[in-house]
Amino acid sequence: MSKTAPQADRRTVTPTERVDEWRRLLDRHAAVSCALEKGLQGQHGIGLSEFETLDRLMDANCDDYRMSDLAGDIHLSQSALSRAVARLERDGLVHRSMCVDDRRAIFVCPTEEGRAVHARALPTHRAILAETWDRVRAD
Repeated sequence: MSKTAPQADRRTVTPTERVDEWRRLLDRHAAVSCALEKGLQGQHGIGLSEFETLDRLMDANCDDYRMSDLAGDIHLSQSALSRAVARLERDGLVHRSMCVDDRRAIFVCPTEEGRAVHARALPTHRAILAETWDRVRAD
């Protein structure tokens, strides 16, 4: 049998409290994102959007990842993802190809250089994430 809290113990969150909580979340996100961007760009010459794209490709562990699937998995707008993939392709870190069965579908695949860049940047990303996350959670 489960216990339910009496009505008197329940507290309604006010709109002001919700907005304050939302702003704290945005502040934390900005702090972590800025630290990651600065560290990845400074140490590896790759932006956070490009790293996140490579990271998702590596997590998928497949040769071809549909752009539409990638767009659903990553927190970038379709246009931001397209720009990130274009930069990665320009730098030789991914390769794009059309699906032979569906000419509307585009596949993205990391190159060997893309895999190497990801492997070098991954420890930096995880270290900055851990350090920054712990700091912003304490605030």
